Amino acid sequence: MPIPFSKKSRRNVVRQASDDGVAAKHSTRVRLRPRPDWHKRNFLTSVLIPSLFIKRSGDRAQPQFPKIRAGEICITWIGHASFLIQTHEVNILIDPNWAKWLKVIKRLKQPGFEIHHLPSIDFVLVTHAHFDHLDRRTLRHVAADQPIVVPVGVGNLVHDLGFHIVHELDYWQTVQLGPLKISLTPCHHWGARFLADLHRAFGGFVVAVDGRTIFHCGDSAYFPGFKEIGDRYKIDIALLPIGAYEPPTGREVHMNPEQAVEAFLELGAKTLVPMHYGTFRLGFEPLHEPPERLLACARAHGIEEKVLLMIEGRPVVL
Repeated sequence: MPIPFSKKSRRNVVRQASDDGVAAKHSTRVRLRPRPDWHKRNFLTSVLIPSLFIKRSGDRAQPQFPKIRAGEICITWIGHASFLIQTHEVNILIDPNWAKWLKVIKRLKQPGFEIHHLPSIDFVLVTHAHFDHLDRRTLRHVAADQPIVVPVGVGNLVHDLGFHIVHELDYWQTVQLGPLKISLTPCHHWGARFLADLHRAFGGFVVAVDGRTIFHCGDSAYFPGFKEIGDRYKIDIALLPIGAYEPPTGREVHMNPEQAVEAFLELGAKTLVPMHYGTFRLGFEPLHEPPERLLACARAHGIEEKVLLMIEGRPVVL
């Protein structure tokens, strides 16, 4: 059962309905069954312990955010699945995470700039409750009485951090925040913060603003739903995960780079921005492998020019 809200927090949580009517059920929940041979490799001795002795790479410098004109979108990758999205009117953070550790998993790439160098943040979006996407310490730091949007069941993890209101969305539901239309889309993953709290939803976000549309996939294995997302929304920029495809248990909960290319083509998007790699080593694959495989696959499909490999902390205007 979900953790009950206090009377005060109930007033601060909005379950937002969209014009589509009743929200879709979570038909894309994965069966969390490990691969039969998962125990033949030891993640602790092969990955976690060696990672402790690796020095964090990457530079941290004060960012130079450009002036943004109407119709332009500025994207700054923080690392992993964290992004700062800027328009000429608003600043949005998606899955912000400046943590140096995920419990025992060390951050191996610096976020590019310090959290206090962020501009004023108008809205925050969190795709699901996993520690690498929902970092309470980071959220508490950026909270400044602005709204936050999360999937259904995640609100009680963020309502006490300093946000004005918590919008909880189910699949295909939409909330209007200033100039933004934000919709939650299905994915093939799971959302439990801990082993027992399977009531929490999860998904990706479509952000529409100024006639442009950005899709942040959240965490997902490949699934047929990408085509439906592309049919429902005209997507300009797709932020797609390409790492952690060899997880310790062998569960199919993340896309590999080739599947990300397939998802991108089914979405019909114009630009592919890869994410969820290079920051925390969450799988057996080496950190350098995901972008190399992505570019090779994109080249084979003739779409290499549509792939934008970003560097942490460096804004790009599209």
